[in-house]
Amino acid sequence: MSWVTVAEVVGAVCLVIGSTLTLVAAIGVLRFPDLLARMHAATKPQVLGLSMMMLGLALNVRVGVVAWTLLLVVGFQLITSPISAHMLGRAGYRTGKLSREDLEVDEYADDLAASRREDR
Repeated sequence: MSWVTVAEVVGAVCLVIGSTLTLVAAIGVLRFPDLLARMHAATKPQVLGLSMMMLGLALNVRVGVVAWTLLLVVGFQLITSPISAHMLGRAGYRTGKLSREDLEVDEYADDLAASRREDR
């Protein structure tokens, strides 16, 4: 068995794992009951699923330019996913779309109250 065959098999396994994680993320977004759980499902398994799919694609294609492009895709996903999740959570908190009783620690309440006092 040559290294090309091993790379193709490992690449195919990575593609299947990545697709499964992305499917789990999509199901979680549809099925989870509240904003914070959906936000978790949209960021955590989706980023790992995309990374696995890009690794599988790089192993199957085996072209340097494509591999660097896929690395950039994963890098941008790792940068933008936490930022978008933070902004989504913050917007949900400010608009009252999540239950504050479900939070273990509510550090944002003081900041929000101070912001409202300054607006007056």
